[in-house]
Amino acid sequence: MSFVPVITIDGPSASGKGTVAQRVAAALGFHYLDSGALYRLTALAAERRGLRWRDELEVAQLAGDLDVVFDGAAVLLEGDNVTEAIRSETVGIGASIVAALPAVRSALLARQHAFAEVPGLVADGRDMGSVVFPDARLKVFLTASAEARAERRCKQLSAAGEQPDLAAITADLESRDERDRSRAVAPLQQWPDALLLDTTNMGIDEAVEQVLRWWKDVLSA
Repeated sequence: MSFVPVITIDGPSASGKGTVAQRVAAALGFHYLDSGALYRLTALAAERRGLRWRDELEVAQLAGDLDVVFDGAAVLLEGDNVTEAIRSETVGIGASIVAALPAVRSALLARQHAFAEVPGLVADGRDMGSVVFPDARLKVFLTASAEARAERRCKQLSAAGEQPDLAAITADLESRDERDRSRAVAPLQQWPDALLLDTTNMGIDEAVEQVLRWWKDVLSA
């Protein structure tokens, strides 16, 4: 894994890191890992089997045995297309809860390592640069204010035909941030060797261009 170039993009919920990571990966011809999807899939699978999200050992065993297929933009769980289902607010809350369980994180670690294949990988999540790929060539910490992230999330939900509550979503994001920052294992934080990218007042195109410039700098160093 060490010889495969890796770019990690970590950050809080709804910061846009997934979109940026996908576009950077496409621009470079690299593979892409949405680590958050694995936790969302775990939460959804647990919910479907009637498991409580905080039942660490049961959920960890489930995480290790997930029947998951990433088929382009589609995500299949046990043969069922759950691409939209894992993006619901409820599953997002569950993902934040199961991600705080050490045994679940351990169960998913090997799966995440397996995504590092030539010609390279762009991985986004909470602990990609700190725990999963500590030797990544470029580490980015992408963030934005809770208000900006809530507004973006509301636009996504509105486009999907839902009627989001901006205040409730803002409060939920702040709650997730606190849970992610305070968890005992792999807390959300800007690692010392990660470059800060604040997108509060920045568009996706600008963010992608900045990451690509940083990667160019890494290659020319």
